[in-house]
Amino acid sequence: MRLPVLDRRRAGVLLHLGSLDAALGRGGRAFIDWLAAAGFSVWQILPAGPAGPDGSPYWVRSDFAGNCAFLDPAEMPAAQPAEYAAFLDETGHWLDDYALFEVLSAAHAGAPWWTWPADQRGRSPAALAQATRERAAELQRIRHEQFAFFIQWRRLRAHARSRGVRILGDLPFYIAPHSAEVWAHPEQFQLQADGRPAAVAGVPPDYFSQTGQLWGNPLYDWREMRRDHFAYWRARVLEQLERVDLLRIDHFRALAAHWAVPAGAPDARGGEWHLTPGQDLLRLLMDELGDLPILAEDLGVITDDVVALRKGFGLPGMRVLQFAFSGEGDNPHLPHMHEHDSVVYTGTHDNDTTLGWYRSLDEATRRGVDSMLRVAPGSMPDALIHEALGSVGQLAILPAQDLLALGSEARLNTPGTVHGNWTWRLPAGALTPELARHFAQLNGMYGRA
Repeated sequence: MRLPVLDRRRAGVLLHLGSLDAALGRGGRAFIDWLAAAGFSVWQILPAGPAGPDGSPYWVRSDFAGNCAFLDPAEMPAAQPAEYAAFLDETGHWLDDYALFEVLSAAHAGAPWWTWPADQRGRSPAALAQATRERAAELQRIRHEQFAFFIQWRRLRAHARSRGVRILGDLPFYIAPHSAEVWAHPEQFQLQADGRPAAVAGVPPDYFSQTGQLWGNPLYDWREMRRDHFAYWRARVLEQLERVDLLRIDHFRALAAHWAVPAGAPDARGGEWHLTPGQDLLRLLMDELGDLPILAEDLGVITDDVVALRKGFGLPGMRVLQFAFSGEGDNPHLPHMHEHDSVVYTGTHDNDTTLGWYRSLDEATRRGVDSMLRVAPGSMPDALIHEALGSVGQLAILPAQDLLALGSEARLNTPGTVHGNWTWRLPAGALTPELARHFAQLNGMYGRA
């Protein structure tokens, strides 16, 4: 059986919920209506968990909670007693811990949980009971916010389905060290006695960086996870699949092997590869779900074991056209190298916009791109959009910024930087009926409408 999103040729748009006003209400419905009118049937979002101070959706404070900044304040639901009670019952495995984490974090001015008093850091039942009594009103507010997130998300997804639009979600591989799950389930992570990470995540040096990338997330304790049959990982995947139709696992390669860097290292060069029991985890998920509605983010330096893991479970991978025009003719991102199960992008949330990327190329590379695509100079981003839609890949995804032919001023994120990211907003009125008609024609022409 084919995945419900990859059952036929489709096209979608990548747009972060944070780029919309009232994303879970009026703004989200209006965007879905435009997608349907334009012949798109997939909306790819970024992770929707509560972000930290830098706004990064890949550095979340909880895997299970929603980011309440996405709520539509004009459509806050009334908490009907029976419905609210059912919600509390269904979310009991994470909501109380998350609410306590947030109120205690606020009480300590956002200081990391491992710096809290020992009884709160160690989750003494007496300390948690005291915080529950003393901060009952704050806890209730957080529960009601999460209930509103649940209701508005359910309504938005129902609207998407009514318009023939599927939602492609995103799961960060790692979670922030100062997060509800690390505090509530320290046994699932490689931590020191005081709760600080004992080893952290990253990637080794490559042609992008001589020192590698040091992310700082705590690594999972995969031995412990084997013992409880990967209960935490299975729960986080299943929770997301309650919200979306297809789930992208970010940094999928770490399910084959992960780069472990000792805590306190100045950069990622001192790390080592450690095998990950990803095959066992995916097999358990397949036993629960049948076909896995999972997209593997397989970008970067991908080794044979990662390819074997992805293909062994029938998971589609990613191809990004902005990465296609370096190296030889066997570059997997080149259009002639795409496969049927490829999800093809002009660029991702980490890339510059296609117009910004093209303008930044040196003259020789730019001429090479024009020659390979057989287009006249200055045909961007239309030329790359046509390549994506014309690919044999079953799903093509276009960032919203490329639909609007925006330059680098609309870039959402620049990896390796900490300021100025995640702030781009979709301009009011930019998605016009005329633009919808244009893309409806293109999607029809390439068999994706």
